[in-house]
Amino acid sequence: MPDLILYALLAGYGVAVLAAPLGCFVVWRRMAYFGDTLSHSALLGVSLGLLLNVNINLAVILSSMMVSVLLVTFQEKQRIASDTLLGVLAHSALSIGLVTVSFADNVRVDMMSYLFGDLLATGPSDLYWIYGGGALVLATIAWLWKPLLSMSVHAELAQVEGVPVRKLRMILTLLMALVIAVAMKIVGVLLITSLMIIPAATAQRLARTPEQMVGFSALLGIFSVSGGLAASWYFDTPAGPSVVVSSFVLFLVTELVRKKS
Repeated sequence: MPDLILYALLAGYGVAVLAAPLGCFVVWRRMAYFGDTLSHSALLGVSLGLLLNVNINLAVILSSMMVSVLLVTFQEKQRIASDTLLGVLAHSALSIGLVTVSFADNVRVDMMSYLFGDLLATGPSDLYWIYGGGALVLATIAWLWKPLLSMSVHAELAQVEGVPVRKLRMILTLLMALVIAVAMKIVGVLLITSLMIIPAATAQRLARTPEQMVGFSALLGIFSVSGGLAASWYFDTPAGPSVVVSSFVLFLVTELVRKKS
């Protein structure tokens, strides 16, 4: 197996497993547009990293976390509707990132690879970020699984029972920011949220428990990566979007099977 395919598979599988639990929380808490806002902020991190000549992954993590803190802070003040706030921050972060990168005159930038991913260009250094960041995220979710699940089922009731909802909401948002940062190389900033949502939405129709949903979501993500890479290899299609299309095909197949049964 060529090294570029092996690295792409390892990176894709790592992101699929990493995105599974967070994708489930996104579906349960109806945070899809929230994830889009964070993913758009990743482009701002790319632009700042290029302009300031710092590590791109680190710059993306910091910018995504900064935007996530702003989101949670503004939502708690409730001075503006959540969907309006998300729209303002999402498009503003994306536009500021595109404007910022225009100031990096001495840097040649392939924005398409950042917008739509470049899975086949994954190398060992990317795997370190994915599996290192992934271990931190999964360990945190496992540690906080019950209170996070309680908050997702009924936030007000969880708060009455003593669950620190505000703190958990911030932690969940920061974990999403970290996942978006490490997954950016796989499907790009415009498609990251879809890699979290589609497998989780498909798994929701198959699972009977939250834990089963996370497991099915991870498996569906792995199948999506395999199918997307196979399509990219044989049909010369872009790898990142092919992974998302493969995930969507699995979603459609599941829906058709459910309707016939």
